[in-house]
Amino acid sequence: MTTSHRARFLFRAAPAVLVLLSLAGCKEEQKQAGPPPKAEVTVVTLHPRPVSLTTDLPGRTSPYRVAEVRPQVGGVILRRNFVEGDQVQAGQLLYQIDPAPYQAALASAQASVARARASVTTAQSTVGRYRPLSAAQAISKQDLDNAVGTLQQSQADVASAQAAVRTAEINVAYTRVTAPIAGKTSRSSVTEGALVTANQTQLLVTVTQLNPIYVDIVQPSTTLLRLKRELAAGRLRSAGTDQAEVKLLLEDGSAYDQPGKLQFSEVSVDQGTGSVTLRAIFPNDAGLLLPGMFVRGQIEEGVRQNAILAPQQGVTRNQKGEPTALVVEADNKVAQRVLKTDRAIGTDWLVTDGLKDGDRLIVEGVQKVKPGAEVTVKDASAAPPAAPSASAPVPAPAPAGK
Repeated sequence: MTTSHRARFLFRAAPAVLVLLSLAGCKEEQKQAGPPPKAEVTVVTLHPRPVSLTTDLPGRTSPYRVAEVRPQVGGVILRRNFVEGDQVQAGQLLYQIDPAPYQAALASAQASVARARASVTTAQSTVGRYRPLSAAQAISKQDLDNAVGTLQQSQADVASAQAAVRTAEINVAYTRVTAPIAGKTSRSSVTEGALVTANQTQLLVTVTQLNPIYVDIVQPSTTLLRLKRELAAGRLRSAGTDQAEVKLLLEDGSAYDQPGKLQFSEVSVDQGTGSVTLRAIFPNDAGLLLPGMFVRGQIEEGVRQNAILAPQQGVTRNQKGEPTALVVEADNKVAQRVLKTDRAIGTDWLVTDGLKDGDRLIVEGVQKVKPGAEVTVKDASAAPPAAPSASAPVPAPAPAGK
């Protein structure tokens, strides 16, 4: 090989030699630097503990009883004996209708009774005289029969007149329009001097009883069946036959200070929605609950022993939509678990399957690791929190990022 050929060969081979030298240098640097650092994750060590389970039931308050007051006789209103919005008692006078015409009708009926009784007295005397005469054949049998018939007719007149008296007395009593139930009055539709008629369409006033008060709750029929089974099994606190004790949360999130009773009887399933309406009864001595308020009923289902609670930030979903979690095993390698969740309890999920006592659940750094990776562990569960109280059943955790 000539000198010129050797120079051209070395010039062409120089880049390849430089690449080989560079790769050799990188390998040497990697040997000196060592393996890449392990990802650091924060874990919570799970331990079973007792948890008080409750079911939240959204509902709305409704009055215990509502009485629509209408006049049962016609006439002019003389007085209104209540203040609108006041609490009235059953039988309390609300309106006074002019009783004069009805008192006159009562007096006339009473006079008719007196006249009919006088006729009875006369007829009885006649029959008393005719009987011995008829027995002696001094008068005909027909005369005695006529006298007896007159007596019976007079007695019937007495009964009819007495019924008229009773009707007149009822009409006089109806001129006093009283409250049929105890409760609060609404706005009055009439004032003194107004002319009313019997059984008119327009209401005079409405009386609403608010103590106790109903809370109507609409829930799926599956929830009703579950509550019935738990009540029969003794896992629900009973408040009587076929009743469960229920607590109430008001619209502002505060707790109502008196428990109520949830009734399961006389409910039907809505064919369109598949839901049922349950009814709870609450005492309302202070009048805090008003009709139409949105509230939430809480039923204590019982205490679940050895429950596993997993922080929600450590639970995601896989491609199948199943809730999953990453845990650090004894060799500090990451493993994935498929979970079954029951409900949310505060910021945790109640896990029924997939996690056990002592599992180290990754709550921070989930995005940095994959199953099988070796990690550096930082423990964030030095002091476990106190046993919480469960909230209402909710769906399984939503997919991460949604």
